[in-house]
Amino acid sequence: MVAQIVAFGHNAFSPLRRRNFRLYFIGQAISQTGTWMQGVAQAWLVLHLTGSAAALGIVSGLQFAPALFFGPYAGILADRFPKRRLLYVTQSAAAVLALALGITVATGTIQTWMVFVMAGLLGAVNALDYPTRQSFLFDLTGPAEVVGAVSLSSTAANLARVLGPAIAGLLIASVGMPVCFFANAASFIAVLVCLALMKSSEFHRAKTLPAEETRLAEGFAYAVRTPVVREALAITAVVGVLTYQFTVSLPPFAKFALGGSAATLACLMSGMGVGAAIGGIFTAARRREGLGALALSSLAFGAATAAVALSPNLVVATGLMVVVGVFAARFTCLSLGLVQLASSAAQRNRMVALWSTAFLGSSFVGAPLLGWVAQAFGARWGLGIALAGGLAAAAVGALGARRAERARGAGRKPPRGRRRHCVRPTLVSYDVLVRSFPSARAVLSCLSIKRPRASLWTMSPTM
Repeated sequence: MVAQIVAFGHNAFSPLRRRNFRLYFIGQAISQTGTWMQGVAQAWLVLHLTGSAAALGIVSGLQFAPALFFGPYAGILADRFPKRRLLYVTQSAAAVLALALGITVATGTIQTWMVFVMAGLLGAVNALDYPTRQSFLFDLTGPAEVVGAVSLSSTAANLARVLGPAIAGLLIASVGMPVCFFANAASFIAVLVCLALMKSSEFHRAKTLPAEETRLAEGFAYAVRTPVVREALAITAVVGVLTYQFTVSLPPFAKFALGGSAATLACLMSGMGVGAAIGGIFTAARRREGLGALALSSLAFGAATAAVALSPNLVVATGLMVVVGVFAARFTCLSLGLVQLASSAAQRNRMVALWSTAFLGSSFVGAPLLGWVAQAFGARWGLGIALAGGLAAAAVGALGARRAERARGAGRKPPRGRRRHCVRPTLVSYDVLVRSFPSARAVLSCLSIKRPRASLWTMSPTM
């Protein structure tokens, strides 16, 4: 038992032995806390300005639209330029936008259209930042520990999901929303400092590819003809549209279904963060999982989210959000890990960019859709529709797992030089008949039916 616990801890936390990854982990934990603080404040700001779940869906759609249209090009930039240099640019730009939004809220000049514009600009920054950060994990740890790095990075984000909303709820109730935006702007300083402290000699660098080798069409073609990548991207897109839209579905649920405040939303988000931290650590320790595990996690994710919609009060809803967080983290880590491990070195950055497009860009469709559902049919339906996403994703994953199993079975070959003695079916039938009915031998002889000879068959390598 002790040995199993030690092995679990070694597998789960081995990427933290690398100095560069430790710095990345610390910086992201601080920055993501600020990001969640701004996310809660922005959602509550939109509901305060408009009182409309549909408007909240539009804001989220604008924030993620650039990832859908420009996300694939981020992989090309990551192929052509050093990722750390790109992160300096994106993190600085995000800090400036958070500061500008905080100033407009603090001065009382904020209007709904300004939130729309800021959301679109932040989405343009994230369209480059998110896939660059995810592919940067490979440079920090290498192929042997990339799944663990993805899981621990997700754990850092989910720990931030616990702290960020909780702090935001307290600050909004006590000193107001502007402080959340200022705190997020300041949190990016931690990322910039950690990036500067990293040692270039410890990176697992892939060679920078020339322009003719980073064409976008080649990336799309590679994704289509690589089954694991293709199916993981399809599952990510389905879950992204119908299930992973909590910035749209939870605020109206907290305000209209539960009759709560910003503190209610913070409680729900923190519960999800606790579960996601657990799910991320568990997934980090389990290195080898495939499409079957991704299909089950997607189904459980959708079912747990739909169960939250039926919650009668905040206590039950928060408890269920912990379960949602566990499967949300497993879904994210498994889908991204499968894409990274199934991709060749030359295509990895572009595949991660496509994954980011499927994950973030799907909100361009999903956020307005779920916002409209919550506005038209009630806040609970915005969460309940997640079950449809889980079922659809599970079906895609199950079909992919079956295809992979058949491919493995077809690829098995007998040991070279071995010959197998195979008996004709007619010989087996003759012997069974004679042994069962001794008089049958005479009858068969009268009919001129003799016992067939056994033959020696050599198995074909394709069998």
